[in-house]
Amino acid sequence: MRKTICFLFLVVRIAPALQSQTTADSILLRGSLQNCIRYALVHQPAVHQSLLDEEIVERSIQSKLADWYPQLNFSYTIEHYPQTPVSIVQGFPARVSLQNSSSGQFLLTQTLFNRDVLLASSSASDARSRIRQQTSSNKINVVISVSKAYYAVLAIEEQIALLDEDIVRLQQSLKDAFEKYRGGIVDNIDYKRATILLNNALTEKKQNEEFLNARYAFLKEQMGYPLEAGLNLEYDSTQIEREAFLDTNQTMHIENRIEYQLLQTQKRLQEADVAYTMWSFLPSLSAFANYSLNYQHDEISRLYSQNYPSSIVGLELSFPIFEGGKRLQEIRQAKLVLQRVDDDFLLLKNSIGAEYAQANANYKSSLNTYYILKDNLALAKDVYHTIQLQYNAGTKTYLEVITAEADLRETQVNYTNALYQVLSSKLDVQKALGTIQY
Repeated sequence: MRKTICFLFLVVRIAPALQSQTTADSILLRGSLQNCIRYALVHQPAVHQSLLDEEIVERSIQSKLADWYPQLNFSYTIEHYPQTPVSIVQGFPARVSLQNSSSGQFLLTQTLFNRDVLLASSSASDARSRIRQQTSSNKINVVISVSKAYYAVLAIEEQIALLDEDIVRLQQSLKDAFEKYRGGIVDNIDYKRATILLNNALTEKKQNEEFLNARYAFLKEQMGYPLEAGLNLEYDSTQIEREAFLDTNQTMHIENRIEYQLLQTQKRLQEADVAYTMWSFLPSLSAFANYSLNYQHDEISRLYSQNYPSSIVGLELSFPIFEGGKRLQEIRQAKLVLQRVDDDFLLLKNSIGAEYAQANANYKSSLNTYYILKDNLALAKDVYHTIQLQYNAGTKTYLEVITAEADLRETQVNYTNALYQVLSSKLDVQKALGTIQY
């Protein structure tokens, strides 16, 4: 009883600590891009399934390779003859068995040559390589999807921050317009327009906040992150701008692509399959040893009183002679499949070349748009501040202030979207180049 009470006490004390540790492992304290990627590579279900697939393939390989080892089996029988069999010996009937018999047999076999186990041993390395490459491919896709989802969240957060600045300006503008109206300098049109603009900005901010929740949910999904857990992203906008640039003069090497490496492994496995079908003309050879225990007696109670053992050792050679041309057809089929793999190389090369050209073009176009919008943003800020000063001086109408404000806000949003579009396009170029490796 004392031991039980002590055990329950330890459970009560340790369980909260274990739960706290589990919770700490399942959330991120610092939501940088690299931390989000590292988290996804551990918790994303697709990656976890790939790792399980690796283990499954390894167990399958070990199962097939086990056929190379000696195989030991045992069988046991017990029989009773209500009527014992009789044989004619020198013209007289004679019983050839007693009424009760029992036997136990140990059978030891050792494969010396068999095309199935030969294929398993020759293709084990490539089978492991293929599943590991598939895991790498899944990790690359996870990294790209998490990065793009991360940038999408930052883009909407940046837009909300810009709207906050815009709302502050509009509130000040509304205050100034209302003061001028109260002073009799202008009519009520200006402050009503300012009110409309402010309400529109507040509505847009609310919409973006809802969109932000949806984008956070999508990012968590891509990471394998608990939807109910908090996730606070941190980033350095200056660093992000520096990371947007990429050398577009890099030479594409198709062998760096995981798809090409997978296809190379697939070709080696298919070549092994061709060899396997050709080995069907070879015999199978195995050694065996058999030890039998034989008990016989007419009285069941004395059945195991006397043993008549026997043993045998030998070799078994199995040679297929004619199967109706089946093996020839299987060889031709395997060679045709191998030819298709060769065609797949050409298709993949063309596909990757087109993918790289498209990704590079999109990146250059996005980068050019980014540079233009960056210049436009500086101009829009200058125009807005100038017109605002002129309006306060009474030389510009409020309609021109509204136009400048709308231009500035649109330019800010376009500039932010352009920056994150460049980052997203950069990921596509890196994938096409095969520089993202995991």
